[in-house]
Amino acid sequence: MITRLLVANRAEIASRVFRTCRRLGIETVAIHSDADAGLPYVAEADTAVRLPGNTPGETYLRADLVIEAARRAGADAIHPGYGFLSENADFAQAVLDAGLTWVGPDPSSITSMGSKIGAKELMKAAGVPILEAPESPTEADLPLLVKASAGGGGRGMRIVRALADLEGEIGKAREEAASAFGDGTVFVEPYVERGRHVEVQVVGDGAGDVLVLGERDCSIQRRHQKVVEEAPAPALPQATREALHEAARAAAAAIDYRGAGTVEFLYDEDADRFFFLEMNTRLQVEHPVTELVHGVDLVEMQLAVAEGRGLPAVEQGGAPATTGRRDPGAPDGHAIEVRLYAEDPAADYQPQSGVLTTFEVPEEPGVRVDRGFVSGSEVSTFYDAMLAKVMVHAPTREQACRQLAGVLRRTRIHGLVTNRDQLVAILTDPDFVAGRVSTAFLSGWSSSERQRTGVETTDAPLAAAIAVAETQRLARTVQHRIPVAFRNVPSQPQRTEFEAVTGSTDDVLAVEWWGGRDGYTAEGVRVLRVSTGSSDGVEVVLERDGLATTYACVVTGLPGRETVDVDAPSGHRRLVRVPRFLDPSEQVASGSLLAPMPGSVVKVMVEQGQQVAAGDPVLVLEAMKMQHTVSAPTDGVVSRLEVAPGTQVAAGEVMAVVEEQA
Repeated sequence: MITRLLVANRAEIASRVFRTCRRLGIETVAIHSDADAGLPYVAEADTAVRLPGNTPGETYLRADLVIEAARRAGADAIHPGYGFLSENADFAQAVLDAGLTWVGPDPSSITSMGSKIGAKELMKAAGVPILEAPESPTEADLPLLVKASAGGGGRGMRIVRALADLEGEIGKAREEAASAFGDGTVFVEPYVERGRHVEVQVVGDGAGDVLVLGERDCSIQRRHQKVVEEAPAPALPQATREALHEAARAAAAAIDYRGAGTVEFLYDEDADRFFFLEMNTRLQVEHPVTELVHGVDLVEMQLAVAEGRGLPAVEQGGAPATTGRRDPGAPDGHAIEVRLYAEDPAADYQPQSGVLTTFEVPEEPGVRVDRGFVSGSEVSTFYDAMLAKVMVHAPTREQACRQLAGVLRRTRIHGLVTNRDQLVAILTDPDFVAGRVSTAFLSGWSSSERQRTGVETTDAPLAAAIAVAETQRLARTVQHRIPVAFRNVPSQPQRTEFEAVTGSTDDVLAVEWWGGRDGYTAEGVRVLRVSTGSSDGVEVVLERDGLATTYACVVTGLPGRETVDVDAPSGHRRLVRVPRFLDPSEQVASGSLLAPMPGSVVKVMVEQGQQVAAGDPVLVLEAMKMQHTVSAPTDGVVSRLEVAPGTQVAAGEVMAVVEEQA
């Protein structure tokens, strides 16, 4: 029996495992880096152990420190979560050698499936369809996909559309894979342009008995990273569904798999055929959608198998399964999960860091939130930028889409830019609602073109301007009785300008309004109410064309440079006030290469004084395990070089200057 369990992970997945442990009466131990010390999961555990440092290499990837933390805290079992050391066979063996219970598969299974190349050979022998590229590809074999053998999450993955690019892309994939996984081995396979990513959840007892818990569709991806997942997979022929389940069962049985795992397939919908991609020998990020439609707790199943209690009896068609294969009945309704990330859509979805000042998701029937952050949490630059997974379980897929979109619209997120608007646009896209999905769904897809617009969006800047004026009025220390913007002889309206951080592609939004004894007025709009005094800041109710809309505004920042978070029925907008007068010392020199996000410089390809052409790579920045090449904006000379390999930079920091020459 497990009595005290350490989760060798952080944030959302640590909280998720702790939740099941509390229900089962198992004591919990958290480990944390210095950057994570203030996150909720640390306080949720019965005991917490600090791992000095911040980077994964200093903390969560140090197997010796993790096992020592378990010993110090008196833990008798370790759950790896996902990512970090979860699929490291050496770590699993070290846990067992230390006399601890390993909540995961046998190390030999991890080794078997840890190499995508070796795993394909095993699956081929087990009769599972695999995808293979010829040893010497030709133009007819294009496009090709370069993949990291030890990788996942889209890291170390490159699409090749020209044979001349193949060697260069292999080199880039090797570098990225070595940085993210410590293993630069890559392989090449055919790339199916409009395939679907369908995966099957399995739980094995280690003796050949495998429970299959349906499938999930994870086709909505950006840069090969999953964004939306759902169960069951939509528009899948029943015969194909059953064949997928049997292939997954054969894959798990071939290695006597123990515990929870996922067998991933690429489904070619046009040809109605599928191919083995890989097996994840751990719990998946998207496991909750399977739990919701099948009424199970996969973490509890992991613990039961680790304790030697075997597979549980699962209801099959209303009766308990007693002999033979254990299969659940049909899924109950439909579940959809979205990954809410701190990332900037206007900057090609670059990860963001900073303080999450407000993070509130509506608590409603059918809604589940697995989160790693709460209001006031700080999102660091050292780890993945996922804030939470938001899920809805509903009787039908259409209802799940609609309900989840509504929940996201009403979610309040301040302090950081997120991908929330894109998620809402996906969930309301007619093709997605109809189940027409593929891994190419987001290619050339613009969420801004699919956003719902209306009076709420139009008048958000006016509401923000009024909120700023009210905030300034409340901050006065003198002349309390004088109305805002009062003039004896008014000659022109007040003008407030904002830059839109979210919700608009406009560079500057300018609004004009009047103040005086009768309150606030604006052309074409009635200001029905302005109220303050609550923790929500300033509430502004505006009426246009007979339609009244309430805007909840939170004003932060210095006077003249305020940031206003505006929440309305249509969603959220973050507006930054443009100062009337610019400080010359804050101006950035022309040709400056600014850090697009916080990160670490891993490579500098130029020297000061070197001649470069527009588009030439200048340096490589690594942030949240992904590498980003920063290129010269114009032909010229590198007049300043402010960084070197290993330099940590903040978002917006000048890294180099390319001076244009006539």
